[in-house]
Amino acid sequence: MHTVAVAVFDGMATFELGVVVEVFGLHRPELGDRPWYELLVCAEEPGRDLTAVGGFTLRAGHGFGALAAADTVIVPGAPDPVPAALVDALRRAHARGARVVSICSGAFALAAAGILAGRRATTHWRYAARLAERHPDVDVDPDVLYVDDGDVLTSAGSAAGIDLCLHLVRADHGAAVANAVARRFVVPPHREGGQAQFIEAAVRPPGPDDDGVARSMAFALDRLAAPLTVADLARAARMSERSYLRHFARRTGVSPMRWLAAQRVAASLPLLEAGDGSVDEIAAAVGFGSAAAYRQHFTRRMRTTPTAYRRAFAPA
Repeated sequence: MHTVAVAVFDGMATFELGVVVEVFGLHRPELGDRPWYELLVCAEEPGRDLTAVGGFTLRAGHGFGALAAADTVIVPGAPDPVPAALVDALRRAHARGARVVSICSGAFALAAAGILAGRRATTHWRYAARLAERHPDVDVDPDVLYVDDGDVLTSAGSAAGIDLCLHLVRADHGAAVANAVARRFVVPPHREGGQAQFIEAAVRPPGPDDDGVARSMAFALDRLAAPLTVADLARAARMSERSYLRHFARRTGVSPMRWLAAQRVAASLPLLEAGDGSVDEIAAAVGFGSAAAYRQHFTRRMRTTPTAYRRAFAPA
């Protein structure tokens, strides 16, 4: 069983911790007898009451020794300054080959441990400048939801932690299982790590322009196999192309064609996992004009090839 250890500390905000518990600690009878994760909640002093934001207390059953020995280590935020015991545990876990993950300000703990040196990483946009100033050896990208750098992954704050945790499930168990977890979470199963952190539509009241963009998205998702253009989507939104491009970018942070390519790649994952059909047939089924275009978009988003993905996740 894959062990996931999450660090907790005095004074922490618990939303990100709740995300980790929901994804990795919840029993999932809907997945049948598939082995799930073993979740360990770890503190510097196990058994001692910790005060969380909001005035309630929590108590961890494991110490940082368990953190150092886990398969995946998650830091959902970090105290300032970062405790030396947490830094030491992270270094030992990384040296052992563990997958090390941060959510929001947890990136400061990874940076303090030297794990982010020379790597691209992200954190909440409010903390990005501070992270770059304190750790100039880290390539801080303040504009993305999460960064997957192989054995080290970092995400922006709050909801981006959901995206990153689902990304980990998808990497471990495939798209179909990640989609099932997302459905229980009642969230979209996949948002690109490179999507912008700040999207204007997320903080303004919805209006008729949002309805048009949403209508165009539904139109596209119903017709992924068809050769769709910006003009087609703009007509579905009942907007001019110029207005549609502006409103779509404001709503999603990406262009319509980039969004559409991401949806097509996501739709291809269960087909690859099923083991049926050639890569050319799957490319056509999800609307790519050629297998070459499909491979290009797939590799850019998934950091592997369709064939390698199928080898990893298709049944024997």
